[in-house]
Amino acid sequence: MHVDARSSARGVDLTVTVPSGAVTALLGPNGAGKSTLLAFAAGLVRPDEGTVRIGARMLTDTGSGHHVPPHRRRVALLAQDPLLFPHLDVLQNVAFAPRSRGDGRARSIRIARDRLDTVGALDLADRRPRELSGGQAQRVALARALAADPDVLLLDEPFAALDADSAPMMRRVLREVLQETSRTTVLVTHDQVDALTLAHRVAVVENGRMVETGTVHDVLRAPRSTFAATIAGVNSIEGRFTAPDVLTTASGTDIRGHTDEPVVTGSAGVALLHPTAVAVFVDAPVGSPRNVLPVEIDHVESTGASVRITSVSTGGLRPLHADVTVAAATELDLVPGRRVFFVVKAGEVALHRARDPHARIDP
Repeated sequence: MHVDARSSARGVDLTVTVPSGAVTALLGPNGAGKSTLLAFAAGLVRPDEGTVRIGARMLTDTGSGHHVPPHRRRVALLAQDPLLFPHLDVLQNVAFAPRSRGDGRARSIRIARDRLDTVGALDLADRRPRELSGGQAQRVALARALAADPDVLLLDEPFAALDADSAPMMRRVLREVLQETSRTTVLVTHDQVDALTLAHRVAVVENGRMVETGTVHDVLRAPRSTFAATIAGVNSIEGRFTAPDVLTTASGTDIRGHTDEPVVTGSAGVALLHPTAVAVFVDAPVGSPRNVLPVEIDHVESTGASVRITSVSTGGLRPLHADVTVAAATELDLVPGRRVFFVVKAGEVALHRARDPHARIDP
């Protein structure tokens, strides 16, 4: 599936190719444009300009005025709300999908039973939606989406409305279904676990632009966008290369690190450093080539065996995190409001070229 579409009202300019037969996790902050991308693909929203196609089938082409209506796209959208018909039982809800595409009643019932069995919900066939738990209703909604036999399956945060017990179960069901069917799928999520367990690739949307794509491993190992860094649990500092091993922030702070790719002086870059690599000093250290960042502690929280120290956003830097032992936090009296120094060795800082936020990126 390929989407290249723009909408001024929604503030998006999105271009992405979703590989056939693969699961692509779509990540990004709220309001970034993720759901708009799904709406373009499903035909629920027409872009001001652009195209949407699946394989050789053109679904939307604003240049020619061509637009295939949602029910003829062979695209299924599963949202947070299962949207089951309250007056139909579970079997009839699922059978509605093949019936709506023209299949006969008997065939539709057979398909519905098969799909309910696929998601482990055949025993719910005679129930009404009001008799289902959240997890059960979402499994039924997934069965209905699969019963439509779509070319592309769109999942808009399908676990967001589920409780802590239902979400892992639904994730397991979905993983088994996706592995079995090898169906082209786009999964909108905020959860790193979803990307790791369900997806082959990741696409990151920020401010209405596609800013990063790649395999799950590559993006989470070396994220080049702010949101991906947050998901991956690493600190990110943006700036420009003033030397092959130096990134300078907008406020003039030099960050020294290492890079495994050619860089151009003056080009945008991002420095990545893991919270466990950040040491906290009360006094500025001297005599060693380390990155020293003066910060003010914003808050302190326990992460189990360690304590996470988070700095106040200042000097153009986003909040940074440092993980220290409980003993160190106690000995140094690390409390909110205290001014300290975050220190990290250059060897622990990975420097990467940044993605152009206005560039159109394909995998």
